[in-house]
Formats: sequence, structure tokens, C-alpha cells
Amino acid sequence: MPATENATRVLGRPAAPATPPSGPAEGVRPIRVARGAQPSRAPLTPFQQWAWVHFKDRVKMGPAEALLEENLVKAHMRLRGEEYLAWVIASTYVTAAALAVAGVVLGALIYLSSPGLTTIVFGLVAAVGVPAGGTAVTNVLLKAMPGSTAKSRGVAIDRRIGSAMSFVSAMASADVNIDQIFRDLAKEKVYGAVAEEAAWITRDTELLGVDILTAIRTGANRTPSKRFQDFLQGVVTTATSGGQLKPYFLLKAEQYQRENKLDVLRRTETMGLLAETFVTVVVAFPLFLVIIIAIFAVIGGGSAGLLDILWAIIGLMIPAFQIVFIIVMQGLAQET
Repeated sequence: MPATENATRVLGRPAAPATPPSGPAEGVRPIRVARGAQPSRAPLTPFQQWAWVHFKDRVKMGPAEALLEENLVKAHMRLRGEEYLAWVIASTYVTAAALAVAGVVLGALIYLSSPGLTTIVFGLVAAVGVPAGGTAVTNVLLKAMPGSTAKSRGVAIDRRIGSAMSFVSAMASADVNIDQIFRDLAKEKVYGAVAEEAAWITRDTELLGVDILTAIRTGANRTPSKRFQDFLQGVVTTATSGGQLKPYFLLKAEQYQRENKLDVLRRTETMGLLAETFVTVVVAFPLFLVIIIAIFAVIGGGSAGLLDILWAIIGLMIPAFQIVFIIVMQGLAQET
């Protein structure tokens, strides 16, 4: 990507000139930035720049990816859709080259282990299947990453929205202006992704010169959380219809606190059910299975097939079940 184009990628706005003009132009609104502060930049990494330079023509030939652009904004991935697609193409090619080398090496090792017709077939399958399958999976995962990241941010927002609304309602009870409420909410990093959404609304008002209701309406369109979107749309509707925001904030705080309690109760019950399932599937069932197979192996005079099944259960099945349950329980615990 050319240096001049990269230098202008400042929060979706061209970078300020190094030397300020002698006087403000007519109709131009000054940007309010704290003294000594610099707008944050989103420069491309060297690999992303290389990908954009070599694949931008190919990307521009394809149709516009409106959904990708939306997911990138919701995921706070500071790339344009065309830049991201160029990076995906470059990453896919690099992965394909690496997997091609790995496939050839694996196929050669399979053939050299026991030269023959069977090993030739398995070697060719490995040499072709590993690069083809790995490249396809990599391409699919990279294209799905913005949507997955946006969904994860939505879950993080929903997890913190109850406590954040308590902060908002407390500020509203003190008759604080709505723009000041979002500005203070953005400073409270304890609210995580909710504070990030508030920071973007504050950025629109203070840096881009947008009025607060337009900034809130824009924030409602780009947030990945349905609950936070409903809250922001309610703020705009209440303000434009002449309603009072203080009762609305108090009502939303109570609603989200009640919903969060129900969500925690539901997840706790799910974790309890999974714990009982863990005892049955991972502890009791494999134990009985090992005892039965061991008895059959002793009766049958130590059959090699039964011993292999026994080792597979102990070395593969039990650890795999434990890893799956750990991942699921960890995800539920984090959401709680």
C-alpha cells in the first residue's frame, strides 16, 4: 500500500496536515482533540501492505462484500473489506505453499517407511490431500473470522451491559448530559466492550463533529449486540419524541439486571447438567469399558486386537472427552 494512502487511514478520516492552515476555512468545523494528543492510527502491517500491493487488482475485480464490511466494523477490525480480502488471499497462498511442502515430505516418509503399492497410494493421498484440505479450511476460517469476532464482541457486550446500565442510570439520576454520560462510560474500562462502543460514540461527536443523537443512531447500526442496539435506538426514540431519558435509563437498568440474573441461572443449570454428564460419560462409562475389555483380553489369552482397543480408550478416547468438557465448561464459566 502506498505510504501516502497508508498515512490517511486515521479512524476513517484523512490525517491532519503537518502544517495547519493560516486560518479556518469557511464552513469547516475544528476537530476537538486534547492538547498533546494524537489521533490513533491503523497502519497496515508489512505483510498486509505486501498483500494489498499484489492482490488489490484481483480483489477489486470481484463484487463488493457489504456483509464483510459490516462485520469488520462490528468486530473493530480496522481494515477495509478490500484490504482484508487481499490479506486472506495472500495468507491462503502462503499456507498452501507451506502445506504443499509438508504434504510432499509426509508422502515421502510414508513411502520410505515401507516401499510398495499401498504406501505409494497413501503417500500420494497425503501429498495431495494435506495441501488441498488445509488450504480450503484456512480460506474458510479466515473469511469467517470477522463474523466470529463480531459475534464474540456481541457476547462480551451482553455480559457487561447490566452493570454498564447501572452506571448510566446513576449518571442520569445526577442530571448529567447524555454526551457526558457516554464520555464517562468510555473511560470506565471495567465495562469492557460496552466502554469501547461508548468510546466510538464519543469519537463521532468530539472528533468527527457529529451531533450526539446521530452518533448514537450510528452506534446502534454498527454494534454487534442486539441488546445494546435496542438500548441505543430507545435513547434516540425517547429523545426525539420529547420523553424523559432518566426514567428510560432506570427502566433499562432494571430490565438488564433481571435478564442477567436469568442468564446466570440458566448457565448454572447447564453447567450442573454437564457435570453430571461428565461423571457418567467420562468417568463411569470408560471405567466399566476398560474393565470389561481387560476381562475379555485375559479370557482370550491376551488378544492383540483387544489390547489395542484398550490402549486407544485409555490414550485417546478418555483424554479427548476430558478436553471437550473442559473447553465447554470454560466457555460457560466465562459467560457467567
